[in-house]
Amino acid sequence: MSKGNGLLSGIYAGLSGTYSQLASLYPEGLTLENINEARTKTTTANLVNQSFASYLQTNFKNIDKDGDGIISAEEMSNLTNLISRQGLTKSELTQLFATGSSGLSQETMNKILEHFDDMDANHDGRITSEEISAYDINAARMEKEDEFNNRRATDISVFYGDDSSSASDSYSILSYKYKNYNS
Repeated sequence: MSKGNGLLSGIYAGLSGTYSQLASLYPEGLTLENINEARTKTTTANLVNQSFASYLQTNFKNIDKDGDGIISAEEMSNLTNLISRQGLTKSELTQLFATGSSGLSQETMNKILEHFDDMDANHDGRITSEEISAYDINAARMEKEDEFNNRRATDISVFYGDDSSSASDSYSILSYKYKNYNS
């Protein structure tokens, strides 16, 4: 998986970029109506990332902290900083993935969602880039340990050659020591 950092940084960049694009279209302020118009109007619909615009539209009330009906640059910055520090909930990840905003393959996102509780090391209901990366590292380490533990007893032929091979050119790690006997 090891895309933890890419996952969240792609989301920050996508949200910020979409906000900037929408704010440039509506310099008087980004309202819920503006987002809806930008998503549906044929002249602007192709200019706007529909996935992130959908996220902004769906979560408008949560982003507009002062309740003035406008998402300010400060409120957008606060949102991305909050996501950066505290991570995302399973619900937020699911919503971003459903709208195509995660930037990850379905397989990778399914693994993240499937192992969300295991990744959430501090059990706060959110995962951060650090938690995803730590989980990836730990999973890779455990996979190598399992591979090593299973190899110890079964791959002894690596050291002494393979008895099932009758060819004189069979090779083992110790072949150099017994090269006169292999001829």
